[in-house]
Amino acid sequence: MRIVHAASELFPYLKTGGLADAVAALAGALADKGHELAVFMPGYRSVLDGPHVAGAKPSHKLKIEMGESFLAGDVYTLHPREGLTIYLICREEFFDRKLPYWTGERDYDDNDARFIFFQKAVVELLRLTDFKADILHCHDWQCGLLPLFLRDAERRYGVTLALKTVFTIHNIAYQGIFPRKSYALTNLPDELMTIDGLEYYDQMCMLKAGIVYADKVTTVSPTYAKEIQTPEFGNGMDGVIGTRLEDLHGLLNGIDTAVWNPAKDAHLPARFTADDLAGKELCRAKLLKEFGWAAKFKGPVFGMVCRFTPAKGLDLVLGAKEFFAKENCRLVVLGGGEKKYEEAFREFAAAHPTKVGVCVRLDEAMSHLVEAGADFFLMPSLFEPCGLNQMYSQAYGTVPLVSNVGGLVDTVIDCDASPATGTGLMFAPKQEDFNAGLQRALKLHADKAAYAAVQRRAMQRDFSWTNAVAAYEQLYTEAL
Repeated sequence: MRIVHAASELFPYLKTGGLADAVAALAGALADKGHELAVFMPGYRSVLDGPHVAGAKPSHKLKIEMGESFLAGDVYTLHPREGLTIYLICREEFFDRKLPYWTGERDYDDNDARFIFFQKAVVELLRLTDFKADILHCHDWQCGLLPLFLRDAERRYGVTLALKTVFTIHNIAYQGIFPRKSYALTNLPDELMTIDGLEYYDQMCMLKAGIVYADKVTTVSPTYAKEIQTPEFGNGMDGVIGTRLEDLHGLLNGIDTAVWNPAKDAHLPARFTADDLAGKELCRAKLLKEFGWAAKFKGPVFGMVCRFTPAKGLDLVLGAKEFFAKENCRLVVLGGGEKKYEEAFREFAAAHPTKVGVCVRLDEAMSHLVEAGADFFLMPSLFEPCGLNQMYSQAYGTVPLVSNVGGLVDTVIDCDASPATGTGLMFAPKQEDFNAGLQRALKLHADKAAYAAVQRRAMQRDFSWTNAVAAYEQLYTEAL
């Protein structure tokens, strides 16, 4: 098949969360299966300045209609591997910024124009390159209008650019809602801006467009596909989701074992396997030294890597300050995002420097060290569409301590509920349940034989995209 993916980020070019990992790994797995892949993403400043684009020159010039104006853009074309082409859509006005989506305090005021331009550019480049896609796969709200732009361009030019479209919801909480006046930038027919189309409480919603107009709609785990049909998890979109149930599929993500594999991970000071964990002890010692702690510390080390948003359950971690201050353990937190959480965790670490370590930054190498060096990985998410870190953790022999929501339910087996098969600890995302989960972790860590058994079972699970990609191939085939 000839398959196009469009997303607002892609590993290793730019990553703020699991979206970048998932799209990159899926595209790579499809290419490995012999499909021809084209992947589109914005050409952000950090991407163009990075090593992957060094020395490249623009391959195409674009002229994109935006309301009553036409805006120019450039395209860089990369060929990182057999069967995979990456197109970077560039316009300095929109993408020459330090951060991809927001200032650090609030979303960019022109995110509507930025991502309308990007999506229109994807369609225009499909026309110029004559790719003739079988599937156009669009990811999250930043690509929600693509199915409409595709069909509008096909009507205008009398061509077929893609046979079928797929829209994946990676997180239904992020919806791309903009004022009604933003619709003028789309140049789409007025009749689409209604309650049955893009209109959402007298505003324009890009996520809704993807849900309503794509041929197939997916999300990133079976449990999350069920959850988003409810008011509790649907974030106001449960009614819209209800109109597409026949075309809704919950397909579990996998992990890229070329990147996340403790036996080969170049980011680590030592490699290890389920049969030889000596390297994990060296990673643990290195992680402790990073924060000035004794490398021979015997208590449990809790790790956490996430975007600093309320959805990640950060308030539950801060609500357990007494546990981390009192118990013989260590806590390492890596991430960044909302300023109030950055400040709160810095203050927490400053108050307990011998117990708590915090790195407020995005750091790929450090995230690998936390996964490899911790004994438990914390994911107290209030909701979690799929989650990747709980799968990384199991692959690295780090027992996940997770809330019982979304993809966490689909990928972690509670070792108390299923003693013979358990690979982690699970709790309801409430303070008292999280606190009880931490106590269960202490108890498990104290029983060395039981902990080693959980660790071994976790490392033997197969979360690779080799398995996960088959579900996408089947979906594409059914759509066609």
